[in-house]
Amino acid sequence: MTMQLFDTARREIVPFEPGENVLMYTCGITPYDATHLGHAATFIAYDMLQRRLIDLGHTVRCVRNVTDVDDPLFAKARELGVHYLDLAASEEARFERDMEALNALPVASSPRASSAIPDIRGFIGMVLDRGFAYEAGGSVYFDVSKVDSFGSMSGYSEEQMIAYAKERGGNVEDPNKKSPLDFVLWHPSASDEPAWDTMWGAGRPGWHIECSALALRELGTTIDLHGGGADLIFPHHECEKAQSEAATGEQFVKHWMHTALISMDGHKMSKSLGNLVFVDALREEYDPRSIRLAIIEHNYRVEWEWDDELMPRNKVRLESWLANDASNLELLDQVRERLDDDLDTPGALAAIDDAAAAGLGVREAAELLGVNFK
Repeated sequence: MTMQLFDTARREIVPFEPGENVLMYTCGITPYDATHLGHAATFIAYDMLQRRLIDLGHTVRCVRNVTDVDDPLFAKARELGVHYLDLAASEEARFERDMEALNALPVASSPRASSAIPDIRGFIGMVLDRGFAYEAGGSVYFDVSKVDSFGSMSGYSEEQMIAYAKERGGNVEDPNKKSPLDFVLWHPSASDEPAWDTMWGAGRPGWHIECSALALRELGTTIDLHGGGADLIFPHHECEKAQSEAATGEQFVKHWMHTALISMDGHKMSKSLGNLVFVDALREEYDPRSIRLAIIEHNYRVEWEWDDELMPRNKVRLESWLANDASNLELLDQVRERLDDDLDTPGALAAIDDAAAAGLGVREAAELLGVNFK
């Protein structure tokens, strides 16, 4: 059976048929606070995909960046009175501990945005040379009018894109822009922010350019699969696509995969609202395997709401599975079929639950989902 996976750009479930070596890029954390359940759900979804690809015989090179040059990190460092790189290092380490506890496979690399400044300078030069960017007011902007396909990946209207840009960090009223949807590639730094010298003046990169430069450096011009949370579809990934293809003249991503957002108290989990469930806090009370089960109980692209019965329910589920530590290759094949159907982890869990209830072995099937018996 060929793996079927929803592609954001095509807006349908399509065959995912990469070559033997799969190149993946997932947008990682901005390390200024602890890992919350929304972060974990995103990265566990890509972990599930990696596990099934490896099970199918592929090798996977997954790159997950660390955004250590960004406004929220600088703001938090100011609030705490610490250097932004010290804050980034401590929170990145906490994130890695959480991912290890949840049994996420190690990624091939997790490069920091700050490591890519030379790459970013070269990237911006390519975009300017090709006529897709312009300088104004001490900044460099990408000119979306030069890209006929801008908006095609997200499928949003211009009105929707402007609304999302305004909501998600884009300064649509910047007077230096030719269009409200043009976005910053390079801009001056505030007095207490890091700055690097360029021919366009001292400053720092815009958010979107960081991932494009890192993806090009780490994986090459074309990636098999790229993703992140659904809130990154626009502006981040639409802008990444536009500038990457402008710089290289080649297709940037073959398949776009995005994970749904998680809510709590009727609102999307977010640091700005403070309605968060932190993974390290859950780990104090529950086996990390229960947390992983609680996450994959939900389909990766269906929004869901946190409830207080989620963890107790999956504590019981884990205990039921662990009590049936025996081989069951027929169940393993059933779980493989579920994963090949757009990563149907709820269906996979249901099949394992049924087998455990019948007193049948579940070990191999559970371990394919990243739930080890050791």
